[in-house]
Amino acid sequence: MSDQEKDLLKVKLDQLQCHFTWAPQKENIDLDDLKQRLEDTIQTNVKSRGRSYNQLAFVNCLQGNCEEAIQNLQEAEKILKENHEDEFEKRIIITYGNRAWVNYHMGQLTEAQSYLDKLERICQQFPDASRYTAMIPEVYGEKGWALLKSAAEHYEEAKECFKKALEKDPDNIEWNFGFATVLYRLEDFSGTSESYKPIQSIKQFRRVLELDPDHAEAMVLLALKLQQRNQTEEALGLVERALQKSPDLPHVIRYAAKFYRYKRDVEKAVDLLKKGLEITPNSTFLHHQIGVCYRKKLIPLNRKPQSKRPSDPAFQQRIELIELCKYHFKKAFEPRPLTFIRAQLDYARICLLNEEYAEMEERYNNLLKLEGIRPENKQAIRLEAGLFELNQKKSESKAITHFLEGIKVNYNSTEKTKCRDNLKIIAERQLRRNGRDSKAYGVLGLMNQLDGKKREAIENFEKASELDPDNEEYLSALCELRLSIKADNDCPTEPKPKDE
Repeated sequence: MSDQEKDLLKVKLDQLQCHFTWAPQKENIDLDDLKQRLEDTIQTNVKSRGRSYNQLAFVNCLQGNCEEAIQNLQEAEKILKENHEDEFEKRIIITYGNRAWVNYHMGQLTEAQSYLDKLERICQQFPDASRYTAMIPEVYGEKGWALLKSAAEHYEEAKECFKKALEKDPDNIEWNFGFATVLYRLEDFSGTSESYKPIQSIKQFRRVLELDPDHAEAMVLLALKLQQRNQTEEALGLVERALQKSPDLPHVIRYAAKFYRYKRDVEKAVDLLKKGLEITPNSTFLHHQIGVCYRKKLIPLNRKPQSKRPSDPAFQQRIELIELCKYHFKKAFEPRPLTFIRAQLDYARICLLNEEYAEMEERYNNLLKLEGIRPENKQAIRLEAGLFELNQKKSESKAITHFLEGIKVNYNSTEKTKCRDNLKIIAERQLRRNGRDSKAYGVLGLMNQLDGKKREAIENFEKASELDPDNEEYLSALCELRLSIKADNDCPTEPKPKDE
């Protein structure tokens, strides 16, 4: 093929619906973690192997393992033929799209074109299809699952995909469960608007169980939602039934463990998580959850004075729990140092409980150097580092710096709210101590500015500037705010309609 023909082929490939055109790309995914999770799913969950092989092919191709990607897609095609013979052509659209892309990345352009030709023949049977793809429930559903396995900012799009799949196939168990799962995550996700209420996912999980009364994953996720609403008796029954139906399914085990941890039956939770590790020994998630369980046992013990006395049995128990927490949190983040930020922050918190301030500070310094990390992780790091400076090092100025950096990240999360709340408390405390503290007025001004409260921001920056007239930051903020207000006032408004 000539360069012109290759460019034309790329234009055709970009029109496809498959992992290469709608999954987040390499810079947005922890590829090693996703690969491990997909391999675990292939090993333990028969129902979703075709889907998992397709996404695994995408990951392998991004990592340069194109031969493995081809093998993954061959496995996916084989599974689809065996399990969906009557719907094979609907189900194979994504696999053929992925295959065309992998061949393209391998320089096998004729082979890539052959898969485009296959897709063109398949799509002719669907009235609303384009030349190379058809937006049918099977395509919408698979796209929803792929986005659901990626970053949280794609959950809204995943939800819309499942809704579209269900419009034409309302009784499909896969798409109903996908829709329920994405609602569950959106309800618990800190960056989501408050419009998501638990009743939405509860209703949807009940719909899944109407269609498939033995769906163990739906049972445990429904149980967690019911537990939040204090419907504990029904929730416990669902968890016990799910563990009877699918005792070796990792997702059932991990969600059941979460349920028992919330129920304060930490020993039961740890037993389940250890069982899960026997099935999927490389799961960083399970190590993290075991660490969280041991921390739950440690925190009340750490508050007891006798746990600090070497002669008391509680002292040894406390030491053992600290070591267990640190061991499992390390096991969680060491394979994923750039992405499993929560596990590193949890590790730092254990250092705090054990008064290991030097190790704690080193951990924060390492985290603050990371680049290209997700916005909610940036905010979480700034929040924890700020609290460390404020409470352990007694440095309000450094704490302010961290909290300010946290609220400057353009992302709504609970961590951002906590940074803001801490800033307000510090600034108001400083003004009570000294009503002429320019920095405190500057902090309040910046908070007003970020909140869109321009006039309040100007008022605070003016006070800051009066007390510190040479501060260019305050002068610049005032100039920007005044120009912004002038622009708002100068902006023509539409004339009001005359009364009839």
